[in-house]
Amino acid sequence: MGKLIVIEGSDGSGKATQTKLLFDFLKGQGRKVRMVSYPDYDSPSSSLVKMYLGSEFGHDPYGVNAYVTASFFAVDRFASYLKNWKNFYESSEDAVVICDRYVTSNMLHQTSKLNSLEEKEAFLDWEYDFEFVKGGLPVPDLVFFLDVLPETAFRLMKDRENKITHKSEKDIHESNKDFLVRSYENSIFVGKKYGWRNIQCCDDKGDMESVEVIHDRIQKAILEKWQLMVPHNP
Repeated sequence: MGKLIVIEGSDGSGKATQTKLLFDFLKGQGRKVRMVSYPDYDSPSSSLVKMYLGSEFGHDPYGVNAYVTASFFAVDRFASYLKNWKNFYESSEDAVVICDRYVTSNMLHQTSKLNSLEEKEAFLDWEYDFEFVKGGLPVPDLVFFLDVLPETAFRLMKDRENKITHKSEKDIHESNKDFLVRSYENSIFVGKKYGWRNIQCCDDKGDMESVEVIHDRIQKAILEKWQLMVPHNP
């Protein structure tokens, strides 16, 4: 099996940018690397995800059951894994897959709909079993959480287009500030439980660091964890 790296974070945290920068870095070092993004909006497998985010099941994310919602995103990942990167991932121990969002997004966002610690733990146990054990998806070797303060994320998302409609309206998550704040606060609990690497993305004033500074922090964390990732001449 290869290595699986996940770039996780709240909406507006720069996941796509950092995923691409990490892909380019590893590719430049001669690594076998593939980049994956979730949800896979170009695939029919994301139909229920798009219906949910498009508010077709209601405008309040808390009103849509966490387990049901998680299954929408999970099915999209199962399809993508089997069709797009399973063979690559299993082809060599040198293969590296970088995911912009993954199972970690269900862990982060859907537990935000639950109130008690007991409910959150039960959901996380179910989620882990559903996707990793029963579904057979690879467990990440390393998860980076891009730590962007909610207020900073709100500013960054203000003029960003909807990834589904490519218009200015926000999806069911992005339009609900309370949900985004709870998801961010929940990341502390979930990240600690699963050993995610927290990447500080804001300076002391709460302003966003440059993409280069954030990428450098991710790159250093990878080099510290895996000697095999050290630049080499193939």
